[in-house]
Amino acid sequence: MSRDQKLKEDYEQLLEILAIKFGEGEQLNLDAIIYLIGVQELGKGNIEYKKDDKVNLMHIAICRLLEPFGYYEFDFFDEDSWPHYKTLEELPALKSGEQTVLIKEAIVLYFKEKEVI
Repeated sequence: MSRDQKLKEDYEQLLEILAIKFGEGEQLNLDAIIYLIGVQELGKGNIEYKKDDKVNLMHIAICRLLEPFGYYEFDFFDEDSWPHYKTLEELPALKSGEQTVLIKEAIVLYFKEKEVI
């Protein structure tokens, strides 16, 4: 089985799991999954967040997702317990489809680490 086919199957399996747990049976889109990871990484639960906080949660998720690929490294928690990351390597210029594949690969890896899939 090719790497791309395995990624597709793992991602589809993850979508099914997340739809049941968080989407009332409806599949979550990529942004919703990234937001969910940000909430998980912050560790404060699903409370009401302001618009700026939601953007920051998605940033936390992206940093955490790309950390294993060497782009970011956890740095510290601030006084409000929000994690901060430092950039180790700038992301390469990727086409939209390449960005999507990279983030899906990172999401699958994240949920494998969390033993969800």
